[in-house]
Amino acid sequence: MEILRIDELAAVHLELAGRSDSGRSATTLYSRAGARLRQTLIALDAGQTLGEHQSPGDASLLCLQGDVVLRAGEAEVELRAGDLVAVPPQRHDVHARTASVLLLSVALH
Repeated sequence: MEILRIDELAAVHLELAGRSDSGRSATTLYSRAGARLRQTLIALDAGQTLGEHQSPGDASLLCLQGDVVLRAGEAEVELRAGDLVAVPPQRHDVHARTASVLLLSVALH
């Protein structure tokens, strides 16, 4: 069994996001062939947005660091470190107000 050091991974990916032209960095923490779960660590530099997209399945977003806004249609919710939200099934985007790290968990079909 492999133990992942989330705080260390978060620090590495925040640094990578800060140096990247896109202002973001991500790594898949868990996934395998045939798995119905995928978990991804996402780091966003302050002011960056993950553009509008559709989720490939039921999903949740856990804010590990920072302050982000999840928008879906007219609805929006602000997440800070420690906040967890179910991702709405409709198209949505995520905007980082500050440098932020998120854990996205998706149940694949």
